[in-house]
Amino acid sequence: MSVPTHRRRFAAIALASVAVLATATACGDDSSDSGKSDGPVTLVVDVFGDQGFGYDELYKQYEAEHPNVKIQERGKGLGLGDYNTRLTQQITAGSGAGDVVALEEGTIVQFYAQADRFVNLADHGANDLKGNFLPWKWEQGTTPDGKVLGLGTDVGSMALCYRSDLFKAAGLPTDREQVAALWPTWDQFIATGQKFAAADKKHKFVDSATNFYNVVLMQIAGQGTGYTYYDKSNKLVIDQNPDVKSAYDLTTKMIAAGLSNNLQSFSNEWNAGFKNGTFATIACPAWMTGVIKGQAGDAAAGKWDIAKAPGNGGNWGGSFLGVPKSSKHQKEAAALAKFLTSAKGQTEAFKKVGNLPSSPQALADPAVVDSTNDYFSKAPVGKIFAAGASDLKPVYLGPKNNAVRTAVENTLRAVEQGKSADEQWQAALKNGAAAGK
Repeated sequence: MSVPTHRRRFAAIALASVAVLATATACGDDSSDSGKSDGPVTLVVDVFGDQGFGYDELYKQYEAEHPNVKIQERGKGLGLGDYNTRLTQQITAGSGAGDVVALEEGTIVQFYAQADRFVNLADHGANDLKGNFLPWKWEQGTTPDGKVLGLGTDVGSMALCYRSDLFKAAGLPTDREQVAALWPTWDQFIATGQKFAAADKKHKFVDSATNFYNVVLMQIAGQGTGYTYYDKSNKLVIDQNPDVKSAYDLTTKMIAAGLSNNLQSFSNEWNAGFKNGTFATIACPAWMTGVIKGQAGDAAAGKWDIAKAPGNGGNWGGSFLGVPKSSKHQKEAAALAKFLTSAKGQTEAFKKVGNLPSSPQALADPAVVDSTNDYFSKAPVGKIFAAGASDLKPVYLGPKNNAVRTAVENTLRAVEQGKSADEQWQAALKNGAAAGK
């Protein structure tokens, strides 16, 4: 599962901090837990995102099969940015992190340099499970010197989610195949947005410039250089990679056409945009379906649908589960991580929150392939998302990817507010380079 860098309110951070303090004992020094393999073991699992990772039923099953283990999850509702800041501090300090921690694709590479602070899951049989993950997903979870830092959870196979009721009112097709035919390219997507805008003065076509930018960048880079802000030697190349400029230019073209709702992703205003139906489309990796359902609520059921994204596929998002060395129960934590990332575990998460498996076995499971989503007008989500997952081309994300991305996103928000696109591109280069040092 994945989400862009969230900016939560102070209250969310404060609550998370309280949670850290309240559960730090469970992760480390609780004498009733530590040092006794035959005594009760409490394992803390750290996740992020409004919908979490969909593990509730899996926890119950694991506890039933392992009466000696109790599982406590924390972090649901916490944005990725705040979560990653907290996790980085905990890993650096060597205390406070969960026994099992989620590592998002855009941040796992930053922890390669701190691999000595994580359990090498190869020491707990992970190498025997290599075939249970897409090859490129396995590679992302493994450090350059071969340590297994994290086991894959999901991938972010790409589509476009759209409000069929708003399309109908604007005189556009609503059938998902006909909708996909409107936009074989991103330029044609923008042209479709202009038709929508001419017919509908009340709603915007796209939720935000940054979501548009990120999906376009990941797709273009996947088909092009294979990286974004850093090349594969970790050299910062934001000013040299043509894929970054191409994605930026497409995004500012979309903004100039007046199509963006100018919402900051995962802000309260963005959440309200779903509830109030203020925009018609959103870039939609598999995990986004759970976000939409959670934010738009029951009132929007059947109003949303899913169509193929412009261009050729693309991946945005996906996570891993790792075990910090600060865990007092490394063996038990590794076993739980393997269970949650098993084909069965990934299939269960897909059914609960829509996170597309990174396991070939799960991707071939009829429970995934043949699945439909009633909320999204019975869209065949298994076929839409799983069909191209095995052929996804990963994009390399460097050690300070999120910091650079945030700097670039901030300039796009400035363009949304009326600033010059050319001037803001120069600011993106300057601020991105500073953030990436």
